[in-house]
Amino acid sequence: MNPSHSAPDGRDTNPHALTLTRVSDTEWHAVEDGRVVGRGDASRRPDGRLFVSIDAWHDTVFDRIAAALPADLPGPLHTVVDENDHATASAWRRAGFTTAGREWGYLVPTDPRVTGLGPARPPAGVTIVPAGLAEQGPLRALERVVHDEIEAGAGWRSVPAQVLPRPAGTIVVDPAQYAVARQHDRYVGLVRVPPPRRPRIGLIAVRAELHRHGIARALLAHALESLHHKDTTEARAEVAESNTAATALLEGIGARRTGSTLELVRH
Repeated sequence: MNPSHSAPDGRDTNPHALTLTRVSDTEWHAVEDGRVVGRGDASRRPDGRLFVSIDAWHDTVFDRIAAALPADLPGPLHTVVDENDHATASAWRRAGFTTAGREWGYLVPTDPRVTGLGPARPPAGVTIVPAGLAEQGPLRALERVVHDEIEAGAGWRSVPAQVLPRPAGTIVVDPAQYAVARQHDRYVGLVRVPPPRRPRIGLIAVRAELHRHGIARALLAHALESLHHKDTTEARAEVAESNTAATALLEGIGARRTGSTLELVRH
């Protein structure tokens, strides 16, 4: 079934009137004079939140789609917008969306002479296992610990989307891209070491009982040093505004803020 949404007053006397049709469970098309002039999309992230997006050139088309989405979908609905895109943010707010959170974007230098991370080494009894060398069993155990601690703490909304848990409760991890911190016979922390063609630090996580021991700093030093040796001068990173520890860590090594995105929600 593909329900159509007519004009707000219910009349469609104009043969070229804008018609909005739900073409699938996750997609809407706005059609005018036989042409698609706008699209709406919905996708549910693994943490359960439902995100929507709209691609439309004109405010009237955007507003029609934005009004239809809450009518067709269960709330709450979420969306993400560049904070500097004032027009789009205003359009979402017209539709009843409000700010739920902010994420800062950073460019992080990789040269240890700039970051000051050259001497950063893990505490006694902890070693760094380079990317691709982690054992599957201990790595999966660390995944479960990190998953549970994030769930019990700030929640997954404070973590970049690419490391959200799968519905089965496991974190999306490519072992070839993660270095880990090992203490005796267990893994206690991990960091994503991105490929040079896409230099983005996606996640640094340490077991809660070992916070403030310098392990996260040592993991970050390892990740950046790996990129520096491959002639990559900077890496991107995103941090939730609420994550003050990660913000302080990045800004303390010379990372510069490049912008921000807003998560908006309609309940």
